[in-house]
Amino acid sequence: MVTGRSGIPCMIMRGGTSKGLYFLADDLPGDREERDELLLRIMGSPDRRQIDGLGGAHPLTSKVAVVSPRGDGSVDYLFLQVFVDQALVSDQQNCGNILAGVGPFAIERGLVAAGQDTTSVRIAMANAGGAVAATVRTPGGEVTYDGDVEIAGVPGTAAPVVLDFQGTAGSTCGSLLPTGQVSEVIDGVTVTCVDNGMPVVVMPAGQLGVTGAESPEELESDASLRRRLEALRLEAGRRMGLGDVSATTVPKLTMVSPPRAGGACGSRTFIPHRCHTSIGVLGAASVAAALRLPGSAVDGIAALSDGPRVRVEHPTGYLDVEVELDGHDVTRTGVVRTARKLIDGIAYPR
Repeated sequence: MVTGRSGIPCMIMRGGTSKGLYFLADDLPGDREERDELLLRIMGSPDRRQIDGLGGAHPLTSKVAVVSPRGDGSVDYLFLQVFVDQALVSDQQNCGNILAGVGPFAIERGLVAAGQDTTSVRIAMANAGGAVAATVRTPGGEVTYDGDVEIAGVPGTAAPVVLDFQGTAGSTCGSLLPTGQVSEVIDGVTVTCVDNGMPVVVMPAGQLGVTGAESPEELESDASLRRRLEALRLEAGRRMGLGDVSATTVPKLTMVSPPRAGGACGSRTFIPHRCHTSIGVLGAASVAAALRLPGSAVDGIAALSDGPRVRVEHPTGYLDVEVELDGHDVTRTGVVRTARKLIDGIAYPR
């Protein structure tokens, strides 16, 4: 058992619009139960403030990346969601935001040799399959976090991390449309259940009695809405082949509305019980796929351009994602994110 005296090497990074702890797999216990118990202690869970740990008292800041070499120059990335106020650690989803920090972390830890200008890091996503090539800036053979790329939801600018995904469609559920339907009705709401890297239930905001412009706080305070969304999510999870999802973090729920700031659409996402202050990378990829599917629940709501780029507006700005489809097959998913190392040291669990 790792104690507060021994500690464990840990890097804290901002990845996209999330923040998490990054570990080498060899620095964590090999036994899953022991590993999860350790991570709960390091984060300070269960406690809504996570006051005695490194967690930030929100699902977006209570995340973990576990990285290991594969032996062929690529790395494995396991994402773990550490619950804030419950003694739970989930591996039932990927996280595209924390993924943005995996390439820089792998280079910093010596798992991948740095190039003289940029470095491509091949990453296998262990949670549900799929792979991504992350291009990281490494001038002079060292990772740089300084740059001029701005992403909504993060103050300032940073160096870009370009993510090109492969095999995202059906990565968790087995197919892009896991229920076999482009659209269907659950509890009186027309939905599209889609998995382009993240299982998401996409629906028009108007059918839930909201505009889609409400703040996350407003939506979270609507107890009736949250009960209805959770009932819908439980049924959607069953239909998507995920079984009883009452104790899991997928599927997510995204309510789509017409754009208000020049993007393709507005969005409000429940992850699943808190309303996201932005939107996850892979969640946005799934929403973008649904927007491009003729006959989907949100067909006709978005202002789509002719090119592959879809700008999904969210509570703190927007996220640009590129999705190309051939019928119901996704041929490409790409996105530009940023990451920044915040601290590198030793974590001391309680």
